[in-house]
Amino acid sequence: MTTPRDGEPVRAPTQPRPRGRLRVYLGAAPGVGKTYAMLGEGHRRHDRGTDVVIGLVETHDRARTAGMAVGLESVARRRIEYRGAVFTELDVDAVLARRPRVALVDELAHTNVPGSRNPKRWQDVEELLAAGIDVITTVNIQHLESLNDVVQRITGIQQRETVPDAVVRAADQVDLVDMSPEALRRRMAHGNVYAPEKVDAALGNYFRVGNLTALRELALLWLADKVDDALERYRADHGITDTWEARERVVVALTGGPEGDALIRRGARIAARTGGGELLAAHVIRSDGLVGSNPAALQRQRVLVESLGGSYHQVIGDDVATALIEFARAENATQLVLGASSHNRFAALLSGSINQTVVRLSGPIDVHIVTHDYAADRRGLPRLRGGLTARRRLLGLAVAAAGLPALTVLLSLDRPALNLTSDVLLYLLSVIVVALVGGFWPGLVAALVASGCLNYYFTPPLYQWTISEPNNALALGVFVVVAALVSSVVDLAARRTVVAARASAESQMLATLAGTVLRGGTALQALLEQVRGAFGLTGVILLERVPGRSAAVQDWKPVASVGEVSCTGPGDCDAEVPIGTDLMLAVKGRTLAAHDRRVLDAVAAQAAVALEQQRLADEAAAARPALEADRMRTALLAAVSHDLRTPLAAAKAAVTSLLSPQVRLPAQERAELLQAADTSLDRLDRLVADLLDMSRLQAGALSVFPRRLALDELVPLALDQIGEPAREVVIDVDEQLPAVTADPALLERVIVNLIANALRYSPPDRPPRITGSSLDGRVELRVIDRGRGIAEQDRERMFAPFQRLGDTDNTSGVGLGLAVARGLTEAMAGTLEPEDTPGGGLTMVVTLPVAAPAAPALPDITGRAS
Repeated sequence: MTTPRDGEPVRAPTQPRPRGRLRVYLGAAPGVGKTYAMLGEGHRRHDRGTDVVIGLVETHDRARTAGMAVGLESVARRRIEYRGAVFTELDVDAVLARRPRVALVDELAHTNVPGSRNPKRWQDVEELLAAGIDVITTVNIQHLESLNDVVQRITGIQQRETVPDAVVRAADQVDLVDMSPEALRRRMAHGNVYAPEKVDAALGNYFRVGNLTALRELALLWLADKVDDALERYRADHGITDTWEARERVVVALTGGPEGDALIRRGARIAARTGGGELLAAHVIRSDGLVGSNPAALQRQRVLVESLGGSYHQVIGDDVATALIEFARAENATQLVLGASSHNRFAALLSGSINQTVVRLSGPIDVHIVTHDYAADRRGLPRLRGGLTARRRLLGLAVAAAGLPALTVLLSLDRPALNLTSDVLLYLLSVIVVALVGGFWPGLVAALVASGCLNYYFTPPLYQWTISEPNNALALGVFVVVAALVSSVVDLAARRTVVAARASAESQMLATLAGTVLRGGTALQALLEQVRGAFGLTGVILLERVPGRSAAVQDWKPVASVGEVSCTGPGDCDAEVPIGTDLMLAVKGRTLAAHDRRVLDAVAAQAAVALEQQRLADEAAAARPALEADRMRTALLAAVSHDLRTPLAAAKAAVTSLLSPQVRLPAQERAELLQAADTSLDRLDRLVADLLDMSRLQAGALSVFPRRLALDELVPLALDQIGEPAREVVIDVDEQLPAVTADPALLERVIVNLIANALRYSPPDRPPRITGSSLDGRVELRVIDRGRGIAEQDRERMFAPFQRLGDTDNTSGVGLGLAVARGLTEAMAGTLEPEDTPGGGLTMVVTLPVAAPAAPALPDITGRAS
């Protein structure tokens, strides 16, 4: 009899069970402890009295995992013979006949041996679930179908066994078994995951820190998506519409304008800062289908959004602001990105601003108003004007035309309750309002019209253009003077405001430009670009007079420019600012006012400084190779004499002894002397070759002849050059490794130098090892030694020519091997980098590009391959 679940009524034996529950332990890589955790959960349920059996567990010869399986009942596996071998698989029929409450089934993505009940193990699990059996299983993130290609690009290894994402997403519970890359590598180095002979290859290929970090992030993000789905279901089931900031969702509002690309990239950066953030782009169209935006631009922006990992949505609604807010709330968005409005203030005042409405309705959603280059180019520096703008004056006249007649009608209806003093004050208030809106002239016009209305409608005798009392005449006169003074004050304040804004903008721009010059690098181009945007120009160009020639237009040449550069000298551009006698800053796009030219004079001086700075930097860069070559010659003279003299002296002594007629040597001693001479001359040959290669590298005269190469064929040839010591080197380069593009002679030299270096430091009982792997269009050749290793801060120094780490004098050799190896590798478009060998030692990693597929041989007319 099986044990019922907690709180579940006991069913009659004939009554079918409900569908079983699926629990998945998800891991980022093998060895993180999924099977161990699954068995631990099995023990916990067994201890609570639940009927638990092991359907299938793969221990992979791990003692601790096998120990966890002890104490749990195990269903015998099904034995299947296939191609002369016997395999074991999950026996679905046996588990169904046993009918436990919980079954433990390892490796959900496993492909069953042909002849099994189902092709895939997840299909076996589906049968168990349908029979009402709860299943606890395991799977790695690289086996999920949707991530298969991503994992292949990261690790360079294609996973043949996959499971549909829907199977894992439908699980009632998914537990992440997490472990840091460093901890997993330590487990492997201690032999807790793979056998010792497989550890080095695994750590150097699939289980590198970068690979494990990327796989771990994939697992966390995938699980976050599943948790997010569960959260959405919960919110929908409980009718929750408020924003829950469990995960950053950034909505970018698109209009189809040219600023859309900048907004999308800004939204992507905001989403990326939080890790796992989601990017959504929304475009609002009217419900009647009348779209005023550019469809081609929207399509291009849609492609950009999707290339950045986001999604594109179209929202129908007549009110853009309301539609955006409703969409953001429906998607549980936390941030909303809008572009700066291109409407002027008058239009925004009349029709309202979408941005302002969105901010007002946003509630807990953060709203980002992003400025963009297109708005900046139109805006430029504030221009000095004589007071308020024409639009502001027209608005003031409109207020006067609407307000004064309305006030006159209202005062006429309430004539018995008000006297002339009240009428004057109310008209004065209306004139002040007009003056505040429109400035001096609209205010003055309103004052004259208001005084006429007071005289005609409210000053005795009524409805006549005469004034009977002197006090009333004085009141009207004071009324006009006060209105005129208020209007002039408003106009003066408006002019001062524009001047202050202009001064602030100029100072800020000059400070920014000065900082740009101080930063160096591409300061000149950046400075010209900022000038173009600040003044709203189409092009800015720095011209220089050709030395020793006349001042004619054709004698000026451009040295830097941005935007439109059609002008070639004085007279061709809209404005020119001389800088000394040989430089000139020219602009195109509009004629500059006097105050703009004053600022441009200061900018021109900074442009000259930036140009001089750039030229000094170029001269320093050009002189650097000569200085490096001089340093190389100095070091060579100081160090090479010993390395050349030692093998020459040894070879000379051996040959002299052999040629001496006074010395009769036995055959064995003659052979030893010949061997010594041969070894010394080989050493001298390698030294001279290294010196020649280094000189060619320093001079940039090294010739490279790349072609397709198979590393499994080239490595043994390189080891043959080293001779007897290389016989102990372990070669683990797969024949299936992709071919590389490299120069065979140069690559052979690189391998010889790296192996010689590894042999020098490897202990006798642990010889060097050579392994190969492929990753994302590159092939890596790793030379692994078990020596003392090198501290990380000293790794770049060991590639410097004419030194060896730890040298205290010049008698230990010129130390060219690693310097030549890196130079030759980089000449073949590859890289050479050092890494720690797990367990101690140094690994040199040579990375080379994968060769293009070889063209198939074409048959000739006789049918034979050509």
